[in-house]
Amino acid sequence: MPVEVSEIGCDGASRKLDCEWIAEEPVALEFNGLSYAVMMASPWDLEDFARGFALTEGLAEGASSIGEVTVAQVPNGWIVRSQLAGLGIEKLAARVRTRVAESSCGLCGVENLEAVSHPLPKIAQPFRPEHKAVFRALAGLRELQLHNKRTSAAHAAAFATPEGQILCVREDVGRHNAVDKLIGAMAGQMQPVDANGFFVSTARCSYEIVEKIVRVGGRALVTVSLPTSMAVARAREARLSLYCLARDDSFLEVVPV
Repeated sequence: MPVEVSEIGCDGASRKLDCEWIAEEPVALEFNGLSYAVMMASPWDLEDFARGFALTEGLAEGASSIGEVTVAQVPNGWIVRSQLAGLGIEKLAARVRTRVAESSCGLCGVENLEAVSHPLPKIAQPFRPEHKAVFRALAGLRELQLHNKRTSAAHAAAFATPEGQILCVREDVGRHNAVDKLIGAMAGQMQPVDANGFFVSTARCSYEIVEKIVRVGGRALVTVSLPTSMAVARAREARLSLYCLARDDSFLEVVPV
């Protein structure tokens, strides 16, 4: 719902504007009847969000391991429920046990630190898209960011063909959520991560985004902002092609090891 605000200039002059704020609400993710996490997210494409989250968290081995996703709005937010099959059930139960113990001992903190540095699978053949494809994808994504056009506050994640044509895009107030929604949308549509395609993110490239991309089989990632030191280290460790600070006329390339 638009809200009237005042824009104040450096000369003290003001003018009234109507602003539409991007939606941010609590979203509880439940798998197999167990509460796994509560995320702050934009309340659209939540089925995609649950599927992608299950895949990038390693709770599901593939789209076929994820059952029907149901979404319910409740007074304080949203609940998204799904059934998982396969090895993900064991990880789900282990995570729930760890979360319960986190408030009672310090050991879980050590375990969480070890989880952050857990080795990523190495990409056998890194993919380096042509520079023209990168620029084409950036230009194409800009026109598809419908929520961002209205609010100027939405992150986007997209997947492009080797030629730079955008195949799928999702938006969210959270950069990680946008990536999960994208991955979940592709899984729900049975759209494979083409070995020669690449991911695009409008957000700062943190290590979590690198890890999510690698875990689902991605081989190249383009981001509009600079990566963190850990994101670079994890990308090089996994041999992910990383392109950052991507603009209309230039980008930086982090060459895989």
